[in-house]
Amino acid sequence: QVQLVESGGGLVQTGGSLRVSCAASGRTFSRYALGWFRQAPGKEREFVAAISRSGGGTNVADSVKGRFTISRDNSESTLYLQMNRLRPEDTAVYYCAATTRGVVPTQGYNYDYWGQGTQVTVSS
Repeated sequence: QVQLVESGGGLVQTGGSLRVSCAASGRTFSRYALGWFRQAPGKEREFVAAISRSGGGTNVADSVKGRFTISRDNSESTLYLQMNRLRPEDTAVYYCAATTRGVVPTQGYNYDYWGQGTQVTVSS
């Protein structure tokens, strides 16, 4: 199995940028497709972005397309989410997730391993 630890969350103003990271340990990182999800208070968990095992394929939610970029460094066993032009509605706890199933899964139930989350708050 794989262990995931997010970092890099924080408080940022509207229009600002932030990069969150997810460090993995355990089994071979490149075996897993990876995803980012988020959950705001009182709302359901929402898909943000996913990336294939090699990093050559990505899938990004319409709500963040053009503003967020998902990437991975298999040599460093780390997943990234670069968030630009942040909006107050992007405020949420951001979770990374890993799976051996699928290419770029968008549904949370397809992921087997989850990190503990990192808080991102965008002030207006």
